[in-house]
Amino acid sequence: MKLKPLLCLTIAVIGLSQSACAADPMPEETASASYLLVGNKGDDSISFINLGTGREEARRLVSAKAPHEIAASPDGGTYAAVVNYGSAAIDIFDVKARTIIQTYDLGENKNPHGIVWLNDGRIFATTEGGKSIIIISNADNFRDRKVSSISTGQDGTHMLAVSSDGKYVYTANLGSGTLSKIDVANNVALKTVPAGKAPEGIDITNDNQEIWVSARGSNEVYIYDADTLTELATIPVGNFPLRLAISPDGMKAVTSNLADGTLSVLDINSRKLERVIKVSGSNQAAQVTVIFSPDGRRLYVAETGINKIAEIDFETGELLGRLAGSIQGDGLAIVTP
Repeated sequence: MKLKPLLCLTIAVIGLSQSACAADPMPEETASASYLLVGNKGDDSISFINLGTGREEARRLVSAKAPHEIAASPDGGTYAAVVNYGSAAIDIFDVKARTIIQTYDLGENKNPHGIVWLNDGRIFATTEGGKSIIIISNADNFRDRKVSSISTGQDGTHMLAVSSDGKYVYTANLGSGTLSKIDVANNVALKTVPAGKAPEGIDITNDNQEIWVSARGSNEVYIYDADTLTELATIPVGNFPLRLAISPDGMKAVTSNLADGTLSVLDINSRKLERVIKVSGSNQAAQVTVIFSPDGRRLYVAETGINKIAEIDFETGELLGRLAGSIQGDGLAIVTP
């Protein structure tokens, strides 16, 4: 996907109400545009930002409280799944219609956080309150999908990575300081190992051979063999590496360093720090989630302290501008409905 240059990066949409949003149809000329979805924890909403214009075209309330991470459906984003961290619910949005079409009640599995939508249609999520992972099955009709859970037995089961075949889920357990491997078919946590102090960011390499975890309390990235969870290497990175994302081509990993306002770029093959990208250079921006554009050319970084999303040219490290969403935007996803 080739993203258009951003325009109007400083536009801020203020006081956009739910009723006002409901009346705004998708402009005909942007119906096939790419959109950045932003989970706004501060006002319980999702922003729909047109990446061709840089404009927030709509804002929608979620069903509960504190929307966090977002996963787009594997068809490019016809639908988006949004966790409500302040409750025990996952919403499914129809992206074109900009409406919630299904909400899944997670019962005792409160505080859902990380979420992944697999190519086979299943949705996986972590829950901190339930110390578990959630699995939403893959029926064609969302109302026919079933919700099940598997316990990790770990405190703060926060973010997750899933093998491409969907057989194994790996969780970064923030409170326990561990990494867990879960066998989905047999509903069991196979192994749990130490993963630094306060591990949070996590991703799996494109070949499914390695798990990369960023520990925000020890300022390091830990690399594990995906089969055995044997620790292979550690890499020092920036201060408070809250998130970790591997590039679409599988060659680089990036950590989002909240306390530095920077991004650490790591080479997957050499397992070395390659360069540092300055975003704000300050902890006041409260920098959190980082994602790649599907073509790997851009990075989008949520700055919850200033209610912006920074857009960065990945090759040059240039800050191209900042997009305005709503209050405390955190979870991000790119869709082309």
